[in-house]
Amino acid sequence: MFEDNHIRNSTTRRFVGALRHFEQQGDIEPLVALFTEDAELFRLDGRGERRGGVREFWEEYRSVFADVRTRFLNVVEGTDPVEGYEEAGLEWHSVGRLTDGRPVDYYGSTFLGLDGDLITALRSYYDTAVFLTAPVAAG
Repeated sequence: MFEDNHIRNSTTRRFVGALRHFEQQGDIEPLVALFTEDAELFRLDGRGERRGGVREFWEEYRSVFADVRTRFLNVVEGTDPVEGYEEAGLEWHSVGRLTDGRPVDYYGSTFLGLDGDLITALRSYYDTAVFLTAPVAAG
């Protein structure tokens, strides 16, 4: 199992801790504080990329779950060779229940753009099929 103390970058390590805290305790403030006001945000929710609105982004994420726990499986950290900014890629596994009671168990990856102690960009990719409701057969 991947342990957080192997994460080199302190901002990435704080992101992992703040996300877990938000998932388990509902306290969004430490997570929001990690992002710039105009951070680029993207997840596979059909809305595409957006700028800013970090609090709403994370509130929308959490609102679909009755409970959720994310375990980080791997991290790759480095510096963009052209632009020179720090970045991190995180592989993760989340398990929980949706607000309608259905269980969820899915994997994904999140990529962070970092500028010192702040996150300037987040792109998250995951299996969206677990959030779909199967159509009811007529008959």
